[in-house]
Amino acid sequence: MFIPKYYREEDRQKLLAFLKQNNFAALVTFDGEKPIATHTPVEIVETENGWTIYGHISRANAQKKTFGENEALLIFQGAHTYISARWYTEVDVPTWDYMIVHVYGKVREIQGDELYSILSRLVGNHESNTSYRLEALPQDMVQKEIKGVFGFAMEVTRVDGGYKLSQGKTEEERTNIASELEKRGDKDSKVIAEEIRKQGK
Repeated sequence: MFIPKYYREEDRQKLLAFLKQNNFAALVTFDGEKPIATHTPVEIVETENGWTIYGHISRANAQKKTFGENEALLIFQGAHTYISARWYTEVDVPTWDYMIVHVYGKVREIQGDELYSILSRLVGNHESNTSYRLEALPQDMVQKEIKGVFGFAMEVTRVDGGYKLSQGKTEEERTNIASELEKRGDKDSKVIAEEIRKQGK
């Protein structure tokens, strides 16, 4: 991903938090003729050896045949929004502010207890305020459903983080941009406004 140096985010803990908050990612691989992609929820685990990302796709998905020695790409999309040139003090053109992270690595299949554990944690994370758990369901049904799942793990080899947050503008312009975004009221505009204000601190 092309990232001008003033938009590049390299704080590993900040990037890790971003991945966990935006964990419905696009998994992109190459089948020998064309790129293919699947959108899937993933779990990011940090260990002393680095990051491993776990996920699953349908076993019927032909993309699983592309996993192996070739590098795969996971795209994590955060907030993004249009920035009007009307908010600048100088005449200029409009642009788009965004937060996005590309993660690269090799993908391997996971099965058995490892896959069950990943699916269990996925349910637990999203049902943390309820008593619904994979373990509480009829296990013959669960195992039947798991047969239709292809689990994967990506050992992360590199990360590219791009946070375009009006860094090239003056402090006055950035304050005005954040204020105008807050007036819109939509979630992405509010998030970008908050991040722009953080950049100025």
